[in-house]
Amino acid sequence: MNLGKKLVVLDRIYEIYENFAKGLDVACKKYCAKCCTRNVTMTTLEGYKIADFVELKGKTDLYAKIQKALYKKRFLPEITTNMLADLCLKGKDIPDEESDAGWGECPLLINNECSIYQVRPFGCRCFVSETNCIENGYAKVDPFVLTVNSLFLQYIEHGDKDGCFGNLTDVLLFMQNEESRKLFEKGILKCEDTWMIPNMPTKAFLVAPEHKARIEPILKALRNSFSPIFMQDSGVNS
Repeated sequence: MNLGKKLVVLDRIYEIYENFAKGLDVACKKYCAKCCTRNVTMTTLEGYKIADFVELKGKTDLYAKIQKALYKKRFLPEITTNMLADLCLKGKDIPDEESDAGWGECPLLINNECSIYQVRPFGCRCFVSETNCIENGYAKVDPFVLTVNSLFLQYIEHGDKDGCFGNLTDVLLFMQNEESRKLFEKGILKCEDTWMIPNMPTKAFLVAPEHKARIEPILKALRNSFSPIFMQDSGVNS
């Protein structure tokens, strides 16, 4: 699938999730940015979409803002969502990954507003809390929502299976470079030469038994819309 079609697929995934999220009772609202930290992760496909938006809207000064905060500690993922699912299916140990919200806020925040809100990655879109994080000091996410989020993350990663996965900082600084974007367009990225890690195709989904019936309509919508990028025998495994 060419890049243009992948971006169309990504937009459709976002649309399906937004329709799902409309039915959720959440406390998140404008200027609530406590959860907007330096630890956001995303795929290179999402990074390419954001970089395109930044160029189109004349917001290239955001790269300088990201670069300025580069010295600060940030979450560097060791595994992707599909890698996690694969490890679980094989009964293997999941590596411990260091992450701390105290490392600071997202470099794309300006006065508690997201400067790329229209094209924000799924990692931002799917973080929906039932409680006010500022007032209560913590976020609360329904277990079923977490399952749905994982499903969408797996689809997005599969759609970018030839790309990479990493911290927002690293993905966007990579996409700032025109030569890097051309490599991505040609599908010849070498993730090992960056702070990013390779994506992998989805082999199966991990859904808790109590969520299988409830998640089926969402899974069906994704399958019907994106069968060209998914294996015909993809299934839901517990």
